[in-house]
This record gives sequence, structure tokens and C-alpha cells, in this order.
Amino acid sequence: MDLMTHTNPGQTSDPHAGHQMSHDHQGHDRHAGHSVAMFREKFWLSFALTLPTVFWSPEVQHWLGYTAPSFPGSTLIPAILGTAVFLYGGLVFVRGAQGELADHKPGMMTLISLAIIVAFGTSLAATFGLFQVEVWWELASLITIMVLGHWLEMRAIFQARGALTALAALLPDTAERVTGAEVRTVPLSELHVGDVVLVRPGGRVPADGAVVEGVADVDESMITGESKAVSKEPGTTVIAGTVAGGGSLRVRVTAVGEQTALSGIMRLVAAAQASSSRTQVLADRAAAILFYVAVAAGAITFTYWWVAGDTQHALIRTATVLIIACPHALGLAIPLVIAISTSLGARNGLLVKDRLALERARLLDMVIFDKTGTLTRGAPAVSGIAAVPGTSESELLALAAAVEANSEHPLARAVVEEATRRGVRQLQAANFEALAGRGARAMVDGKSIAVGGPRLLVEAKATVPPEIEKATSAWASEGRTVLSVVAEGRLLGALAVEDEIRPESLEAVTDLHRLGIRVAMITGDAKTVAESVARRLGIDEVAAEVLPGDKAASVKRFQAGGKRVAMVGDGVNDAPALATADVGIAIGAGTDVAIESAGIVLVRSDPRDVVGAIELSRATYRKMIQNLIWATAYNLVAIPVAGGLLVRWGFDLPMSVGAVAMSMSTIIVAANAQLLRRLKLQRETL
Repeated sequence: MDLMTHTNPGQTSDPHAGHQMSHDHQGHDRHAGHSVAMFREKFWLSFALTLPTVFWSPEVQHWLGYTAPSFPGSTLIPAILGTAVFLYGGLVFVRGAQGELADHKPGMMTLISLAIIVAFGTSLAATFGLFQVEVWWELASLITIMVLGHWLEMRAIFQARGALTALAALLPDTAERVTGAEVRTVPLSELHVGDVVLVRPGGRVPADGAVVEGVADVDESMITGESKAVSKEPGTTVIAGTVAGGGSLRVRVTAVGEQTALSGIMRLVAAAQASSSRTQVLADRAAAILFYVAVAAGAITFTYWWVAGDTQHALIRTATVLIIACPHALGLAIPLVIAISTSLGARNGLLVKDRLALERARLLDMVIFDKTGTLTRGAPAVSGIAAVPGTSESELLALAAAVEANSEHPLARAVVEEATRRGVRQLQAANFEALAGRGARAMVDGKSIAVGGPRLLVEAKATVPPEIEKATSAWASEGRTVLSVVAEGRLLGALAVEDEIRPESLEAVTDLHRLGIRVAMITGDAKTVAESVARRLGIDEVAAEVLPGDKAASVKRFQAGGKRVAMVGDGVNDAPALATADVGIAIGAGTDVAIESAGIVLVRSDPRDVVGAIELSRATYRKMIQNLIWATAYNLVAIPVAGGLLVRWGFDLPMSVGAVAMSMSTIIVAANAQLLRRLKLQRETL
């Protein structure tokens, strides 16, 4: 699928039409040009032809003690319908084998083709009287079961890659473009940057943009994994594919097509699902070796039973060996787990850019967080209020907010936002004056109110009561900024302002410790500020006063002694550190440069999702290993049995039963991979 072209899947008869297999390195090139629907149709028609083939088979009639209706030509029913099944259902495998042999990579299709050609040749020879044993019914059953196995396998893989289909389905077919007073419905392809579009209540945003008019709660859960709706108003940004609720919006388009965030997410998901892993390389080698093992085992089986005088069963047992040795389970063991884990991560706000990064995450000894914008919100917030006796906290905050409402300083905005959050009484200020390097002053309710730092307090020569002195000293020791509020030369109280710690950060650090992983923090802030944050969060190690260019060197120091570390950051100056770490994890709200340098992106900007990434890594690896062990052990047992090892004890494995066993092995691997979906990665929003 061209992930840069946002056509709606509903426009094509096959919802998976754009998702044909192209993962040669993952062993699934045998499905190139095939579809789930094709194998479904082949199965049902082959099944319908197989039933009379089995029913009129002399061998089956003898076993079950019945006589099929006889009429002219009835004895040829197994041969005619068996040949039809071979040509209709079996040739798809033969064509796949031709492709494998042309690429000099014989594999599953080659093994299946050898088996059904041997069975077809044996059956045809029996029909012409060259053999006494006729196996048309086994050939038809074999092909039908193989087609069923491929149908189930492809359906499982396409379901696992459902994240891409679901993401593609997010975009509407059309958009309502606003031109002056006219609102006109246009195809999505006609939208351009700068256009204004109308998004009605319940409608999907057609392109990335900025709200220019209207207020609405927007559901961004499919993009961010965050279930809580986000309020949008003029000036805020919206993402293509999200749903407006409770109001309509007019949005000025800022990105279309491949430039949208949704398109970028789809590219990341597709690249991750297509990427290989170390475990995949191991599985590919095992599958390649198994082909030669199967051919050798088939040759030994044929030679042994031919020399032993059982020429009738030599070919049949050889075909059974080739069937049962098909490394379907091995071929499916890793790709299906990769597809499921990647889509599971995407639905939970984890975008895996590099499969190896996710694979390494299970081995981490330490996670290093950048402080600003990662563990903290990256913006100042009021974290403490101390008022003198006779003045309430609400009154103090109201006076300070009235003065600071006229200032653009980040600290001033923090005071105003805290007053708004608490719903304190709004007061009007007059004669506002910015005091350079000290703070600000204005007239509020007829009084001169000043808000500022230590120099302001010194200039005012205000007396500091002991209770205020105690609070401000404690704040200063923790690296917080202290703002004093002075009225007519008298201190009314003080406010503590700091870069607010995300409420999720403590839980993230606690959960990492639960996983046996140490936590470190890198920051350019003063040591007192860094140690205060580390103490409150329970962080193990701190690198403070680190210059932007030295962050990568700090990561290397943490890696000393062979420690495997992850770096979590969001800024441009974090990019070298993200690239230096064993696993680079970018906070999704961060810069494009940081995201490009990372192997994993946290769309929700929630540090707890680092824990989710590690848990996903560990669970994915467990599933890969479980599938590899099962697929390998199955073949170690099944091949000798198919070759006739137990014949002397009265057990001879029929070819059709071998096909069932091979298909069941594949289904078991697929079912085990599907259990990965039960992993819960999302944390409740705090």
C-alpha cells in the first residue's frame, strides 16, 4: 500500500487490496499477489470437490464398510475430481515454488509442491494400473487442508496488521471547504494548505490544521491512545482523522497527504511491521535448513522403503514427510508476532520505528529521562502558596493574578493560570508597570500591589514573618522560584513557581523499579533543582547542569560497564543522546528532530508509556521464543513419524493426517501469537 496516499479503504472491493504481502525477508513472499478472499474461495470449492472424491474412494469404502452408488464412470470420480482439485487448488503452490526456485530460495511452497506432485503422480500411476494403492482422496484432502491453512494464516496476518487498515479508514472521503460564505464538498485530494474546512459535530477532521473558529471536544484516541477527549478552541491544532464532538470547528489546513501526522504514523507502523529482527533472522535460517532436512528425510524415506520392497508406500510416505515438514509454523512464528505487537503498540500510543529498538528494550538496565518536557511539563506552574495571617491564599492569589494578567512573562502566566484553575475572584488592575529584573507593579482596588523576586522584597524593605521565611527558604533550597506579593510596602505572602512535575512521572519511575530497572535523569538545571525533582520521584541517579551538547557524553557515562540504557527525551538537544543510547525513546509532543533520532515514539507524551514499551518488548520476545520452540520441536518429532518410524508398531501416518498435523501446528503458533493481544499497555489517565 502506498502509505502516502490516503484513499479510503471503502473505495475498493477488497479492504486489504493495498496490503499484499511484500515481506520477502520474513518468509511470506509466497503470498505475493494473493488475497484472503482468493484462498477462501479456493478452500470452499476444493472442499466441495473433495467430498465426492473421498466418498467414492475404494480405500475409504473398504475402511468404513459401505458401498458408494455405482454407475458408468463412477470409478473415475476420484481421479477426475482429484485432478480438478490439484489443478484448481494445488497449482497456486506450484507457482509459488517456481518463484522460490527462481530466487534460489527453496522453502515452503517448494516442499508443498514436491509433496502434491508426488501424490498426484502416484495417484495417476495407480489409476493406470501401475500401482495398487490409489491416493486420490488423500491428494484432494491434502490440498484442501493446505489451502485452509493458508487462508487461516493470511487472515490472521491481515487482522494483525489491522492497525494500518484502521488508520487508513480514519480519513473521510470528502471535506467541506469554506470559501467566503460558500461551503462546498470536495474530494480530499483537492484540499491544499491554507484552505479552511468545516468540521461538523461527529465529523472527522480531514487534514491537519489550526482551529480558526468554534469550540469542540475532539476524540484523538485512535492517534494518541488517550481516551479522554481534548478541548479545541481557536488557535489550537487538530489532527487528521480525529473526531469532533459537541460543536463544530472551522480549521485552516496546515498539512495534507503524506505531510499529515496520520500519514507519518502509518509509515512508522508499516515500516516497523516490515522490519526484521534478530529472532526473525534465526527463524529464517531454521526454515531454510528445514527445507534441506525435509528433502534429505524424504530421500532417505523413499530409498529405505523402496529397498525394503514396499514400493507402494515409498512414494506416499515420502510425500507425507515433505508435507509434514513444511515450515509453515516457523515461517509464521515471528512475522505474526511482529505484526500483532506493532499494531498493539500503535493502538496504545507506542509507535515502533525500529524493531531492534523494541527488541533491545527487554534487556535494559537503566532508563534515563530528560527532565524538562519529559518528567516535567516544560512550563512553570505555581506549586506553593504562603500567606501572612489575615490574608487568605485565594485573596493573595487574586491580587497577584490581577497584576500579572498584564505581563507576558512565563512566571506571570503561571500565576494567572493557577488563579483561573482555582476559580478565585477576578480583580482589575490599572497603571501596570514592568519592573526590569524585579517583577511588576499595578494598582488593584486602590492599592499599589507589586509581585516579584528577592530584589523587589529588598527594595520594598518589607518585614518577612517567620512562617513566610520558613516556607520560602524551603522552596529556595529545592530550586523553586519564589515570588513575593507586596502591598504598599507590606508583605502579604509568597508564591512558589517551578517547572511542574507530570503527575504520571512518579508512577513511571515506580513501575520501572518494579521491573528491576534503575532510573536516571539528565538536566541542564542547577543541582539543587535536579536533586529536588529526583528526591520526589525516587530517581536513582542524576546528571545536573549538563550543557545541551554534553547530553550524549552523559549517556555514554551511564553506559559504562556494559549497562544497556534507554534515553527518553523531547527536544532538539536530546537528539544526539537519543541516538547514542541503546534504545532512543522520543516523547511524541517533542520536536521532529528528536522523533527522527528515536527508535520508539510515545504519542501520548506520557512517561508511563516507557514502561508499556518495555513490557511489550518482553512479552513479544516471549511469544517469539515460544513459537520457535514449538515449531522446531514439532518437526523433530513429526518427520521421523511421517517417514514410517512407527510402522513396525502398527502406526502408519496417512498423508492427509500429516497435512492436518502440519496445519494444526501453524494454527497453534497463530493462536499463541494472538494471545499477545491480551497484554494491557494503557495506563489510566491521572
